[in-house]
Amino acid sequence: MSVGSAPQSGTASILHADLDAFYASVEQRDDPTLRNRPVIVGAGVVLAASYEAKAYGVRTAMGGRQALTLCPHAVVVPPRMSAYSRASAAVFAVFHDITPLVEPLSVDEAFLDVGGLRRSAGEPVAIADRLRSRVRREAGLPITVGVARTKFLAKVASQEAKPDGLLLVPPDRELQFLHPLPVRRLWGVGARTEERLRAHGVETVAQVAELGESALTSMVGAAMGRQLYCLSHNIDRRRVVTGVRRRSVGAQRAVGGRGNRLSPNEIDQIVIGLVDRITRRMRAAGRTGRTVTLRLRFDDFGRATRSRTLIGATGSTEPILDAARDLVAQAAPLIAERGLTLIGFAVSNIDRDGAQQLELPFGAGPDLVAVDRAVDRVRERFGNSALTRGVLVGRHGAIDAGWEVPMLPD
Repeated sequence: MSVGSAPQSGTASILHADLDAFYASVEQRDDPTLRNRPVIVGAGVVLAASYEAKAYGVRTAMGGRQALTLCPHAVVVPPRMSAYSRASAAVFAVFHDITPLVEPLSVDEAFLDVGGLRRSAGEPVAIADRLRSRVRREAGLPITVGVARTKFLAKVASQEAKPDGLLLVPPDRELQFLHPLPVRRLWGVGARTEERLRAHGVETVAQVAELGESALTSMVGAAMGRQLYCLSHNIDRRRVVTGVRRRSVGAQRAVGGRGNRLSPNEIDQIVIGLVDRITRRMRAAGRTGRTVTLRLRFDDFGRATRSRTLIGATGSTEPILDAARDLVAQAAPLIAERGLTLIGFAVSNIDRDGAQQLELPFGAGPDLVAVDRAVDRVRERFGNSALTRGVLVGRHGAIDAGWEVPMLPD
């Protein structure tokens, strides 16, 4: 299938490959009784929904109660993150077997550059078709692929082709494909930006393209205005970048409809559990980081982030926990007002050599790194429950680890 802009230099050789309803598809693959049925992954908050469930209006990040109201006959299954990680590894093995030029975006999507494979493997659209067949055969999963001259347009093409589709955008028909689409197809356009543009009568990409950069800047700010101007004309000079490594280490916990009823003490217990998990993973990988970011999702599906950068890089639990608690304290009025459905943290500005800055006066107080490592060794040998913070004793139900998103290989 191909669609149709003003002639452009270059060829359509960038693929955006995106697994369809990834978590839900893995569940349907592994349990034949779930196939062709509406499936919801996650109870308190929807982590993923099969296309059969999406047909009833179920969406990711929706509260579980609302999802079942829309689709009362849906089958709700708990997430199995280890299964999703294995499935992701199988799919990426196919990607790398096709081309070494693979840029992962997440565990279920990537850009591939197949421009240099014409003589050996044929045209990009034929390569994309074989990729889809191999992923279906070797991983048992449906995948959609967009093929275009730019990364931006390849991603838009895959979105338009879902589910389980293939879409080529020829270079000479790019704007004819892009301009009729709604503005939300432009990267960076969320609900608020879409609302601002709609207030000015701007609803399609074509209408964005008709505006000058200065007009867009007055509507949405300088950075976003420049981005929308470029994307609406398909100006995207980014290349597929290989060797992308994890830029942060994070964990998150869905709290469902209980969020607005959690006490500050219960939220603190969740914070402790998440930070403990993150810092243990950092130490296991020999990583330290400087920036702590808090991510929140509210009952109204809105989101908020807060971040703090530490004086020096660390992999120790205590300084990262202190920063996390401060960020939650700053966000407490928002949490109380809007209710909480998800809380997560990420540590970024990663030092891959694990360098940890010492603070003066040297030798004052306990060696927190040594304490953390001793605790890690005990847990590795005797299990995670062998050592527990005093504040968490007897409260495992309140701070259940919840779910953790599968990570790209380090």
